[in-house]
Amino acid sequence: MCRQVVKIYQTTTGRVQAVRGVDLEIDAGTATAIVGPSGSGKSSLLRMIAGLDEPTVGSIEIAGEDLFARNGRARAARRSALVTHVYQRPSDNLIEHLSARQILQRQRRGAGCPTPDEALHALALTDRGDHRPSMLSGGEQQRLALARAMVVGHPLVIADEPTAQLDPAGALAVLDAIDVLAARGTTVIVATHDDRVLPRMTQVVTLREGSVGSITHAGTELAVIDRSGRLQLPPEIRERFAGRRARLEWDAAREVIEVSRP
Repeated sequence: MCRQVVKIYQTTTGRVQAVRGVDLEIDAGTATAIVGPSGSGKSSLLRMIAGLDEPTVGSIEIAGEDLFARNGRARAARRSALVTHVYQRPSDNLIEHLSARQILQRQRRGAGCPTPDEALHALALTDRGDHRPSMLSGGEQQRLALARAMVVGHPLVIADEPTAQLDPAGALAVLDAIDVLAARGTTVIVATHDDRVLPRMTQVVTLREGSVGSITHAGTELAVIDRSGRLQLPPEIRERFAGRRARLEWDAAREVIEVSRP
């Protein structure tokens, strides 16, 4: 999806490199969490994946298509056909004066997408179809936002802190809804600081200082080697190399890279 992506912003104090050569592959029909501290480049990367900001260098593909090969209205049209956003505040995702079923009826695209009633059933909202958003709990509103993504049928859903304002029961219901979306072939990318989310993800991508520091699969954190051959060391190891130089040796018998001070 991302190939050598760089994002540089020009500010009043100079140039800021927010994203530094990110390589990232995300399989269709999986759920990925993007995590990292403030300033790690998380928001910048997500805006580029969503097609909102253009990379300074590199390319990004969604469902095999490079949005930035298009300009202006053509890009916006393709973005609206490929990406659904689920915002952090549940009410921002919904139309207040419509019922849940009416929201889904208005959003549905194409004969191959689930019907509103099918989506409500899949996300355990069958008995809420005639309720307006203000009559739903925060968790129900977020599940309705994910039901909206389901009936729209976009290949990519980007959810910004979807559990941040929810109690444990509401968060669990939203994570169950993300599982349903992924099982139907939708790719879901979640930006989160919520540790409750991470065990439910297919992979967790940790950003550090604008680069992919590690990727965690099935509870195992893996260091990343980018397309240029650069190895990202975890912070607890990197801080031991004050001179920012290391000697690498490959032990073929054990298939182990040994890192030592020069």
